[in-house]
Parts: sequence; structure tokens; C-alpha cells
Amino acid sequence: MNSNVLVDAASRDDAAVYRLSDERAIVATVDFFTPIVDDAAAWGAITAANALSDIYAMGATPLFALNLVGWPRGTLSYDILGEVMRGAGEVAAEAKCLMLGGHSVDDPEPKFGMCVIGEVHPDRILTNANAKPGDRLVLTKPLGTGILSTALKRSLIDEAAMEPAVRSMRTLNDRAAKVALKHGVRAATDVTGFGLLGHLGNILNGSGVGARIEFRALPLLEGALRLAEAGVVPGGTQRNLDATDHVAWSPNLTLADRMICVDAQTSGGLLLAVDSSRVDALVADLKAEDTLASAVIGTITQDRQLRVD
Repeated sequence: MNSNVLVDAASRDDAAVYRLSDERAIVATVDFFTPIVDDAAAWGAITAANALSDIYAMGATPLFALNLVGWPRGTLSYDILGEVMRGAGEVAAEAKCLMLGGHSVDDPEPKFGMCVIGEVHPDRILTNANAKPGDRLVLTKPLGTGILSTALKRSLIDEAAMEPAVRSMRTLNDRAAKVALKHGVRAATDVTGFGLLGHLGNILNGSGVGARIEFRALPLLEGALRLAEAGVVPGGTQRNLDATDHVAWSPNLTLADRMICVDAQTSGGLLLAVDSSRVDALVADLKAEDTLASAVIGTITQDRQLRVD
């Protein structure tokens, strides 16, 4: 492999990293999906925050983005696409990330996403590797966006009940990333489509360690557990659960509890592994930055077992 490739897909990290010099490396990611909310501007904002999250999860600063659009031009008005772009542009502006163009195709199902390019010092990259036994695990957003989005699609909740999830999904992870770098976080990822346990698994595999998660410490969006108990879960969440044969579940946890742990998130929070001596200061700074959560949810262990109590 080229020696300038610092991170590629082999490690299941959140973005690729290519070294330009001893002082600079570029970080590149791409993400897109179909609408998950009815409001076009909110969809654009969520999509932008989701794509930018991969940059922050690597400890990088976003520079610019290119848009990816699939649009049923004979079915949906371009005015709606304009709203999507407006929402995305607002979030990109918050991130001080330039939107410099992109590409579109005619598509029977609307899709929107971004390719985002960022910059990081080669010695300050946050990756899936380097978590150490005894590190504490901290989560910076509540779980449950997949479940609530599914409930909205099934008309089981209204837009008002969905609003906290929309707020979470459109919120950037920039402040959480700043705090992570300040406190020397050893490993980081963002929690998205593979759910909490899926993305934690990437950290465990990359670091050669295990973890114990405390279910009652998990931050949850209001209504998520109740909806899971009613069987309102997306297909991706069920597939994530089907892939947890390696997880040692406490017998006290219900099926709904397990669904929460694997719920397929969109634009979720950062999952951080930090030295136990620094966790209190990190949590204090996350609270000072007003991140949506600052929950200490578990501990990295020496063995390679993943347990949920």
C-alpha cells in the first residue's frame, strides 16, 4: 500500500486519510441516503451533518463538500430540491465547510448526500485503534433516531414528537470533537447505521480489546424505548441485532433493550474511548459545550468479549 495512505477501508474507520506532508493530511468521506423526514430542508440539514460527522470522528476539520443528488425530475419539483440544498447549506455554513458543487442524476427515488474533504495533522488522527483496557467509553448524543424515524414513517408519531430526533440529527459533532482532542481521546467513531454496538465493535476489533456496556447509562431519545417495546424498529436495526451473536447480553435485558443498543442511527453522536483519569474533565467540558449527551456508558476491558449489562 502507498505509504501516504494513513487510513483506508480495511480498518472500518469513518473516513480515508492521505498524508500530504509531515504536517498535513487530507480526510475524505462520502455518504448519502433517501429522505428520513418529511421536511425537505430538515432532510438536507441532517444529511449534511451526517456526512460531516465522519470528518469530526477522525479529529479533522472540514474544508469543502461536493453534493450528490438523485432526483425524480418528472415527479418532484426542483423547488423541493432547493429546500434540501438550503438545509444542507445552513449546516455546512455552521461547520465553515464550503459547498463547491457536485453531481446529479435522474433517479426514480430521491437521494441526497455529500462527499466531504477535511484536514488533520497526521499525528492527531482519531481512529478505531488505540483504545486501552480501563478506558471509559463516552457517548455524545442520545440513541433512538432510527426507531423514531420509523415511527414517523408509519404515522405512529407526529412531527412534534419527532422534533428532538431531528434536532439531534442536524446537530454537528464539532464541539464533541474539539473536546475529544483536548483531552487526548485514544479512539473515536461516530454512531450511525450499524448502531452503537456495531460501531463499538469496530473500535474493539481495531484495538484488540473488549468492552462492558451499562445499558442503564445509555442516553435515549424520549419515546424510543416505548416504541421499541411495541416492535417499531427499522429493518437495519433488526439486521444489526441479527449480527450480535458475539455479544454477551445480560439476561435482565429485554428484546427492546437490545434493539436500542443496535438501533441504526443517522448522524449519531461520537463514541469516545478516553483514559479513566481524564474522563471527568472530558465530561465536564462536553457539558460546558452543551453537547446533547455526555454519558459515560462503559469500560474497555482486557479480554475481547463485548458484554452488555
